[in-house]
Amino acid sequence: MTDGYEDPGAAATAQLPAVVARVTALADRLGVPHLEIFDVGRLSVACGVPEPVVRVLLSGRPAGEPDVQSRFLQRLDLLRRTRLKPTGRKYTQQEIADGAGMSRQQAGALINGDRRPTMEHCDALQRFFRVHAGFLTAEDPEAVAGALQRTEQELLQKLADREREAAAVAADPLERLLQDHGVRGIAWRAAQLPTDQHRDKVAEWLDMLLESVKRPES
Repeated sequence: MTDGYEDPGAAATAQLPAVVARVTALADRLGVPHLEIFDVGRLSVACGVPEPVVRVLLSGRPAGEPDVQSRFLQRLDLLRRTRLKPTGRKYTQQEIADGAGMSRQQAGALINGDRRPTMEHCDALQRFFRVHAGFLTAEDPEAVAGALQRTEQELLQKLADREREAAAVAADPLERLLQDHGVRGIAWRAAQLPTDQHRDKVAEWLDMLLESVKRPES
């Protein structure tokens, strides 16, 4: 170990490129910009890894790895800066201590780096700040991969919703008509017309369209 850094575990390092590849493929299928998915600031806040390190890891290069104590302090500092009270102010040491079930002296020693955290301390602080298990302890590549895996799940849900909607439209001629012709939008705009005579003309046209198809028998 040198300068508080050590080599990350091989498994954690190898996991990240595979997750990046899967998320990239999903983003391309959905037409989501890569800059949105791989926004360094957003990922840093989500996983606790400093932005410069996130950027290096996403490029596929090794970034070194802080020792357990340095990592804990980095992540806890980020939590205190980004997970704020409803007033927009930081939590005080006393508020953190009360919320995490420890004394103010214990909280202060952990925050200032005067005491090495136990797993119990980490669990209590993670619960207080409402972040996932391992936020304060995961190695940097594992932490970034975890944040991207949560993004991957969101993208998979969007893809499933899109495919379900497409299947429903394909199976229902009436729904396809509504989609193709923007009938709902036309109806909304018709409501803005100045007279009943104008609106009646639009309604008559819509009736003709809707009568041209039938919803399948259920």
